[in-house]
Formats: sequence, C-alpha cells, structure tokens
Amino acid sequence: MSAFSRLELSKFLPHGDEMCLLSSVEYWDASSITCLTSTHRSKDNPLRRQGGLEMIAGLEYAAQAMAVHVGLTTDISERNTSVGYLGAVRNLQVHSRTFQQFAEDLTIEANILLEQSMSFIYAFSIRVHETTLLQGRASIFIKPKLSDSYG
Repeated sequence: MSAFSRLELSKFLPHGDEMCLLSSVEYWDASSITCLTSTHRSKDNPLRRQGGLEMIAGLEYAAQAMAVHVGLTTDISERNTSVGYLGAVRNLQVHSRTFQQFAEDLTIEANILLEQSMSFIYAFSIRVHETTLLQGRASIFIKPKLSDSYG
C-alpha cells in the first residue's frame, strides 16, 4: 500500500483539488484507511469561518477519507458519472470546540462496518497522537450524476 499525494487524492473527490483536505494516505486495505493532514492549520482552508476552523468541520475530513477508501477498494467503472453523498451521522462525539490549538498533523481513520449496493457505513475518528478529537459513524452513498443536458 503506497502513500498517495494530495493531488492523487483529489481525483477521488467530487470537489477537486481546491477542496481536498487530506494531505496523504498513509495506509489502506480492504476494510480501513488512515490519512494524514495538515490543512487544519492553513489560513486558506475553505471550511474556515471568521478566522477559525470548528471541530464539526472534521466531518468533511472523515467523509473525504471514506470517499477515498471507496475509490481505492471498489470498482466504480463509471467514476466520472457518479458522485458520493454523506448520509446519516451517528454517535458523533466531539471532544474539542476548534482545531486551533492543535499544531500537529491530524490522523483520520475510517473503518468500514457495512457495504451494500454502493452504500457504506464507516466508523471514523480524528486524532492528534493518542488524543481523539472527533469520532462517530457515518454512511455514504454512491449515486449516478444527474445529466446536465435535457436532450
């Protein structure tokens, strides 16, 4: 399992490179993924509001890790004609209000709990070293993109 760069990761996300919040994939296998990021420290982070980055923005970090995992482990034959959606979030535990006090890189882990018909449920966590900042479960769904033309 080789590490992936941010540019390579953006190919798995509908947002493109500008919104890719993950810096790298450190490990992945059929059931889990571990990503690192430093983008929570960036003044240009697209999720910053009024100079700060609230911990709830960690849901997007987790969703991106899950999307990359699905892209790496699932044969989505028409990748450019499908899009992923975040579904329900359950058992969300937020252990800090913002990311500001954390100068170290974040570790984002996602472990698949269930996969069925292009629907997935993951357990996820965001940590700094051994300190958990955010954790929970989330579902994501892969659906075909709606056509932009009416013809």
